[in-house]
Amino acid sequence: MASQSQNPQSVHEFTVKDARGNDVDLSMYKGKALLIVNVASQCGLTDSNYTELSKIYEKYKDQGLEILAFPCNQFGGQEPGNNEQIMEFACTRFKAEYPIFDKVHIANNPLLQ
Repeated sequence: MASQSQNPQSVHEFTVKDARGNDVDLSMYKGKALLIVNVASQCGLTDSNYTELSKIYEKYKDQGLEILAFPCNQFGGQEPGNNEQIMEFACTRFKAEYPIFDKVHIANNPLLQ
């Protein structure tokens, strides 16, 4: 679940949980280009999406790109795993080096509304 300041003006004003349950203050990404993406391990596009995300991150991370991956199971039940399973899948199979966050729920997530 994301928390925010009273009247957020920027994504940098949110604090979210990473997949390990740690708080992450998104202000740490100020000055970087952000690609905030929904990911799912059982989507028909999973292989190509994770592969391309890893390629993009490798190519542009030194130029200030950060990919912030937020899994969600609300789109066709395509991400049924828990955070540990999601991390294992993304980091082992696709060598994801970018941060993966706690599984989000759109209905109560101010970042995604």
